[in-house]
Amino acid sequence: MITELVNPATEQALRTVELTDVDGVDDAIARAKIAQKGWAAAAPAERATALRAFAAAVDAHVGELAALEVANSGHPIGAAEWEAGHVRDVLQFYSATPERLSGKQIPVAGGLDVTFNEPMGVIGVITPWNFPMPIAVWGFAPALAAGNAVVLKPAEWTPLTSIRLGELALESGLPEGLFQVLPGQGSVVGERFISHPGVRKIVFTGSTEVGTMVMAGAATQVKRVTLELGGKSANIVFADCDLEKAAATAPYGVFDNAGQDCCARSRILVQRSVFDKFMELLEPAVKGLVVGDPAARDTEMGPLVSRKHFDSVAAYVPDDTNVAFRGSAPSGPGFWFPPTVLTPERTDRTVTEEIFGPVVTVLPFEDEADAIALANDTEYGLSGSIWTGNLSRAVRVSRAVDAGNLSVNSHSSVRYNTPFGGFKQSGLGRELGPDAPLHFTETKNVFFAVEES
Repeated sequence: MITELVNPATEQALRTVELTDVDGVDDAIARAKIAQKGWAAAAPAERATALRAFAAAVDAHVGELAALEVANSGHPIGAAEWEAGHVRDVLQFYSATPERLSGKQIPVAGGLDVTFNEPMGVIGVITPWNFPMPIAVWGFAPALAAGNAVVLKPAEWTPLTSIRLGELALESGLPEGLFQVLPGQGSVVGERFISHPGVRKIVFTGSTEVGTMVMAGAATQVKRVTLELGGKSANIVFADCDLEKAAATAPYGVFDNAGQDCCARSRILVQRSVFDKFMELLEPAVKGLVVGDPAARDTEMGPLVSRKHFDSVAAYVPDDTNVAFRGSAPSGPGFWFPPTVLTPERTDRTVTEEIFGPVVTVLPFEDEADAIALANDTEYGLSGSIWTGNLSRAVRVSRAVDAGNLSVNSHSSVRYNTPFGGFKQSGLGRELGPDAPLHFTETKNVFFAVEES
């Protein structure tokens, strides 16, 4: 079966990709199991060197990978170059793991007790279409570093950079079968990852709806899972903050990647006493956002990824009801949607549902307690920002908001050297950070009896 990819900025056909069938998945997993045994048996320094070589191959092809992402996903060129460089950096970071994945020696009576961090085997990584390169490497780099093999299913709409990364892995010298990219339908490739007994863990990033099905399917084999799911994050703006900076940066906290980001601060909560002033400052910031050709260096926001997704986002703004103001977007071919600011009631579905597009709601709150209650009034808990000039308030609110990743006076959420993941229905488990490779291992405890002399 073949699928045709479309450039979201032009709606022109890009290229075709052959999709993997069930037999192809089974064959890939069989080869991965063989490769994994050899990989796990290799000396730690040898594995570390191989991962550094993979990182170097990515570094040599950053421009090529970025160009693929611009064409396939509509990401602005500057963002795409950062994403390709991020793959290199994450591989480099986890290349230190094989020589540092130490167990423990635990004092016990009668002998010596030690633990080993044993690789699980074959890991299935299922990635979404919004950030194809970064989210893929968050799964495959620590999994490989811990001694596993990886089969990766990229999203059907945006497989091109993942396919190229699979080729670069081989070109850099990684063993055949160790890291395989299997483009295909979720109902075929993803389902087989879940049902195949040879896949010992699933790493899934996507919607909460699909994530619950992955979790349920994995439970039949007690298969490990890491899930990074939806978000409806809050950007909380208190009256005592630098209001000009909060308003100037707010668009970048939600409209990055055209709002197609689980971490998007798609609810801006503003203390009522400064609400009107904040809106006055926000309008020029939104209207000044450069939306256009993703290949242009000055572009800050590109198109939505597909016609289907455009229609989904547009359904949340059927007319101009509650539209405070909009930014601009190109006319003509392409899935362009202007940055849109709404001021609805708290119960409106634009406030409670994940739109996953360049649409943000702005709501007033009364005091700190009201801000916390409003921020937590969601089934999600992935990310968020807190703007305040009061350190004590920053600590109180950051501890009270139910989210896995918070920023104070900024919108940063993801760093490869710190853990990332969500509360509530935003996910299960953590990715990234120094401990990520441990999540791809099983702890084995061994006791050695020692006889008295």
